[in-house]
Amino acid sequence: MTKETVGNPPRARRRPRLSTAVVEDLVNLIVAGTYPVGTALPPENMLCEMYEVSRTVVREATTALIEKGLVVTQQGRGTIVRENQAWNMLDPVILSALFKGEEGLRYLDNLSQVRVLLESEMAANAAREGTDEQREELAGQIEKLEELVTIPSAYVHEDLRFHDIIMRMSGDRLSKAIIDGIQSEALRTHAYSGKLSVEHVKLTQAAHRKVFDAIMVRDPQAARDAMREHISGSWTKRRTDSVRKAQG
Repeated sequence: MTKETVGNPPRARRRPRLSTAVVEDLVNLIVAGTYPVGTALPPENMLCEMYEVSRTVVREATTALIEKGLVVTQQGRGTIVRENQAWNMLDPVILSALFKGEEGLRYLDNLSQVRVLLESEMAANAAREGTDEQREELAGQIEKLEELVTIPSAYVHEDLRFHDIIMRMSGDRLSKAIIDGIQSEALRTHAYSGKLSVEHVKLTQAAHRKVFDAIMVRDPQAARDAMREHISGSWTKRRTDSVRKAQG
């Protein structure tokens, strides 16, 4: 046994909390409509049997569902599912369930609309307010993307960084947080991330160039228009491909 092994024993992996697993399953069931709005979840003892967990775990899970706005406890009625207007739509577990559900495409359409509204303005702000140092960083990133056009799997990661640089240049931390939070869950779904071809990547890179050029010459309106066109066009293509695959 080496000194390194003695000094740095391997850490045991933590198992996820049982209540977390119960919450995720119940969120999926609520979003899917298995437990419709206005109906009660199974009583505590039944949930304990269903998930083979203690009452403490079930109570922790119920508290988490209440905090997410999914349910409310009512005297004499139990734990009642609330209308979806009350749900915390920015909660990662709820977002994941929505994107993967039957109406997933509709919510991904909503995400695209949110991105168009926020990122187009952020691109305009980046053109107006970005520093010389940030412009240099963006220039380096567009060249890195150019080198990866024929490697779609590698391009995707750097594509996200390109957008991240622009969002940081804008100085709009709130909009960036909203996009980052929603998109991180959407990227877990094949319908949103898709499988990019070299042809698609070439079109994406051309769109990135238009955004980049506008920012570099400090033209807010051109940057706004280019980002709007890029996000809308890219999602339209991925959405069409996803629907075609689903239809066989």
